[in-house]
Amino acid sequence: MSRELRRERLRDARLYLLFTPDSCAPRDPLDVLASVLDWVDVVQVRPKAPDRGLDPRGGARELVQTHARELFDWCRRVLELVNARERRPLVLANDRVDVARSLLDAGLAGVHLGQEDCPVDLARSVLGDDALIGRSTHSHAQVVEAGELALDYLGFGPVFATATKGYARGLGAEAAWIAQQATPLPIFPIGGIGLSNAVELAEVGRAAVSSAILGAEDAARAARELRQMLEPGD
Repeated sequence: MSRELRRERLRDARLYLLFTPDSCAPRDPLDVLASVLDWVDVVQVRPKAPDRGLDPRGGARELVQTHARELFDWCRRVLELVNARERRPLVLANDRVDVARSLLDAGLAGVHLGQEDCPVDLARSVLGDDALIGRSTHSHAQVVEAGELALDYLGFGPVFATATKGYARGLGAEAAWIAQQATPLPIFPIGGIGLSNAVELAEVGRAAVSSAILGAEDAARAARELRQMLEPGD
């Protein structure tokens, strides 16, 4: 799939799922994911990073290698699930450009980078022109700065307070709307978004969520209702 077609799908996207398998416990993560694929447009595969304190060797290299292998394995499983369906969300790897590169031929769409991850120009040179590259932003200034880079979309947040990342206060839904006006790139607000507040992002029309779907008793219903809240006019 060409980058332009993928970017067109991003522009039309509403719901972006950060797929963290641990958040699905005690259910099978792939069963949970399969139940929501009709409602999500993008799946970022993001297994929890290994805890250094639990590694008996204590080596940073071993931890990095372990995480890379786990990310590769989960991306492969997600792609197998998605590729077997008629409706196929875009699938992205979190952080690791090397893992993303190894799975492009299997249908992986690209990679999502944090502010401290691989430089965007290096990621683009490794992945090529057709891959999607997204980046996390946490301020209006970072959104504007991202306009000078070879990016395809931006995450923006946290828009609401979130215990996951330890933010007691969010930037707010209005800040997400203002950020979207500052860039032609699709903005996906993230952080503390759930059924109680997603409607505040209707004017932006997009959201990135994880526990609000994966941790819900009925994940499919949560995904469907979140998507409906983000539709124009709702």
